Amino acid sequence: MNSHKIDYSAAKRYIVLNKVQDAGRPPPQKLPLIFYETTADSEPVREWLRGLDEAERHMIGKDLRRAQRQWPVGMPLCRPTGNGLWDVRTDLPTKRTGRAPLCLYREHLVALHGFIRKTRGTADEDLATARKRQKELER
Repeated sequence: MNSHKIDYSAAKRYIVLNKVQDAGRPPPQKLPLIFYETTADSEPVREWLRGLDEAERHMIGKDLRRAQRQWPVGMPLCRPTGNGLWDVRTDLPTKRTGRAPLCLYREHLVALHGFIRKTRGTADEDLATARKRQKELER
């Protein structure tokens, strides 16, 4: 019978190091995720999602769920864009990137806008739409 000793010291160091690195960060928390609703009772983000094909819709939904369950989330899933706005990024099988800007409002994550990225950065028009909706929530 072979008796091999396994050295777990590297794994233990990794666990301890991660605990030290995570000590300064708040623990993940599950937050309710809601879709921005207009005064006409429409939900533009939900409507945008319904207009995508099923595979893309499921991938973006999965990433929104990850953000909701593991908040605060960092890169590569979620990137801060400033002034309390975060951008959930989903790489789609069609070589496109879906984006859904979120904000934290009254202990809820609010999906403010949804779009397919067409340029390297976030288009000014899409960012302006998300910021406008964020300001409407705060009124």
